[in-house]
Amino acid sequence: MSDSGLRQAQDKMTAAGVDPTAIEVFTHYYRELEAGATGLIPEDTIDPLLDPPQLADVEIDPEAAREAFGRTAVIKLNGGLGTSMGMDKAKSLLPVRDGRSFLDLIVEQVQHARAEHGVRLPLVLMNSFRTRDDSLAALARHDGLEVDGLPLDFLQNQEPKLRTDDLTPVSWPADPTLEWCPPGHGDLYTALLASGVLRRLLEAGFRYASISNSDNLGAAPDPTIAGWFAASGAPYAAEVCRRTAADRKGGHLAVRKSDGRLILRDTAQTPPEEMDYFTDEHRHPYFHTNNLWFDLEQLAAALESRGAVLGLPLIRNVKTVDPTDPGSPEVFQVETAMGAAIEVFEGATAIAVGRERFLPVKTTNDLLLIRSDAYDLAEDRTLRLAVGKAPLVDLDPAVYKTVGRFEERFAAGAPSLRGARSLTVRGDWTFGADVVATGDATVPADGAPGEIPAGTALGA
Repeated sequence: MSDSGLRQAQDKMTAAGVDPTAIEVFTHYYRELEAGATGLIPEDTIDPLLDPPQLADVEIDPEAAREAFGRTAVIKLNGGLGTSMGMDKAKSLLPVRDGRSFLDLIVEQVQHARAEHGVRLPLVLMNSFRTRDDSLAALARHDGLEVDGLPLDFLQNQEPKLRTDDLTPVSWPADPTLEWCPPGHGDLYTALLASGVLRRLLEAGFRYASISNSDNLGAAPDPTIAGWFAASGAPYAAEVCRRTAADRKGGHLAVRKSDGRLILRDTAQTPPEEMDYFTDEHRHPYFHTNNLWFDLEQLAAALESRGAVLGLPLIRNVKTVDPTDPGSPEVFQVETAMGAAIEVFEGATAIAVGRERFLPVKTTNDLLLIRSDAYDLAEDRTLRLAVGKAPLVDLDPAVYKTVGRFEERFAAGAPSLRGARSLTVRGDWTFGADVVATGDATVPADGAPGEIPAGTALGA
């Protein structure tokens, strides 16, 4: 390995118009990768996070909450294409309820909060070059969304995938777009700075930011959390939820023994031989929701003092350049996690929130669930669980994994799940209208492909 690979990568980024600040950050992580950094966090270097403050116990003066809320901006990570679901556009454009997409409901959540609390509450998306045009076109359908001349979005950066054998930028003429990858959502901080959006928010009088994924409709604007965060004086806070057996793959917060700071540990940062610790929901009882709060003034100061390199832990992801071709060259994707910034800020904290603030859609199983009557659409445009516990949906991945095939098979709408504990479908079945699942409903593969007729009752 030599400086040649780095120079090639820098030149490629410059030619593609990548901002110099992002190239500076990439250079930092390239050097770490070249030096052999893996980003692994061994179990013996951390203690579990056991007793964070609970949102349910928070009491904030309503006027103090409104004042903090009035200085808060909402930022949504909107760069994801939903490729794991076979999509080639922003996942946030998927219909959820009554023809409304994730993005439509996010806008309605923001507009409702503005009207109810009398606040400006700007909405800003972090888009990728693949999601920008479609997402801005969707926002254009909503009147009065812009606030104080602030932009509705800024762009996530991109960087070259690096060959694992020599750390040079990979070449893939069959599809040159596959030569590039996002730097992970840790790029949020670099992109906020380089785009000028951080400065513009501060100049417009905003002090706090609430950040979450655009596929998580549970993370609605919340004045109580804004008031709690402002009163805490913390530079940074993460929302966490208590883990269950279904949350074993999600990243968790822990306390670093060497300095007592909170840190985020993801799957890719766990030594393979220690995954049993990582997946133990009793040992590490709280998972990271990727709902964050930070003080914009303190973020700006940190970025200024560190020269735009916050120093988030490296995540070294090993992939093939073409994810669909295991024979294509092996590459490193050098990434960072947005939530890892918790370790950068002295005094950073966490707050345990209810499960209603974590409602991500990562698979078509999740999509069917939130489209079903197991959830109600509330006045504030959040989805509220209509039953005691969300039923488990398990659709045959060989049939329903991609959105296109899923939509074909549920064109008449989601079955009723309000009386179900679970719905398991094996084989290729197309569902008619008004199908009702109760108890532990199972559709076996026998007889597939076929149709579940309208009005069918499944389960006991």
